[in-house]
Amino acid sequence: MNWPTAELHIHTEGTIEAEFLVAAAKRNDVALPTYDPAELTARYSRFTSLQSFLDVHYANLTVLRTERDFHDLAFGYLSRSAAGGVKRAEMFFDPQTHINNGVPIEVVFAGLTSALDEARSTLGMSADLIMCFLRDLGADAAKELFTAAMPFRDQFIGVGLDSTEIGYPPSLFAEVYAMAESEGLHRVAHAGEEAGPDYIWEALDLLHVERVDHGNRALEDPRLVERLVAERIPLTVCPLSNIALKTAPPLMKDHPLPRLLDAGLLVTISSDDPAYFGGYVDDNFAAIESGLGFGVDQFALLAANSFEASFIPDDDKTTYIAQVDEYKAAFTA
Repeated sequence: MNWPTAELHIHTEGTIEAEFLVAAAKRNDVALPTYDPAELTARYSRFTSLQSFLDVHYANLTVLRTERDFHDLAFGYLSRSAAGGVKRAEMFFDPQTHINNGVPIEVVFAGLTSALDEARSTLGMSADLIMCFLRDLGADAAKELFTAAMPFRDQFIGVGLDSTEIGYPPSLFAEVYAMAESEGLHRVAHAGEEAGPDYIWEALDLLHVERVDHGNRALEDPRLVERLVAERIPLTVCPLSNIALKTAPPLMKDHPLPRLLDAGLLVTISSDDPAYFGGYVDDNFAAIESGLGFGVDQFALLAANSFEASFIPDDDKTTYIAQVDEYKAAFTA
């Protein structure tokens, strides 16, 4: 299913397919445990938790060294997602990982922004960057990154909070989020993936987030659900990721997505780290269709939600939602 949609929860570094990993490692003389793409892909699926995934993920990112690497990685994702129906992408990236690997921040920005420019001109896509803080590195490191990124302020539209969730509550990052808000940056944060509803409350009250990334565990707190519904705070739900990381039941038929929608929540669908979790947005839609029996009405709602939840002007939202309506009409004609 190639519904026109916006992808709002995508980690650029999580799109590093095995073939790309091997090519970049050889080009940059970086050692890998194996240079067989099939073996590397098999390693991608051996997760028991969010942390076990992150251990593999961060080890793989040592192959990213040059502007070309970042450009090719981002443009590869944009090309693949455009083929799957994505019209708008708001892409997370983790500069701290690369800085700690010895890559200057200006190299990261140059490669990513050139890929977005190319996607706009050749694919007709709308795309922007959201710079994420790695929560396990702490608040001081986040503030250092924020300061270092200010010369590139015109190259990203918002900030996010990702990596290890449990033990690193949103409250630790209130100061750097206040700095971001003062700069007019959008604010999102991972919350309620592994940790409970209290992390979502903190993200709302202390970080003033405009979207909650994941947020599945909001269902455990009816008062929180009421607030999210009343304020139209979007949740960027990633079904295949949830199953891979065991933050949802192992079968798609038991995923909480229907309950989230039934509660009236503004839910969107994204792929998170598609190279690791079984596919891109269209793959998530296909899994939802087969596992949950969703039809045209539910998919049209999810697609329209994605544009409503995006950080684009209202006129653009209207245009994209009209495309969703046209796509839906083609099924019902």
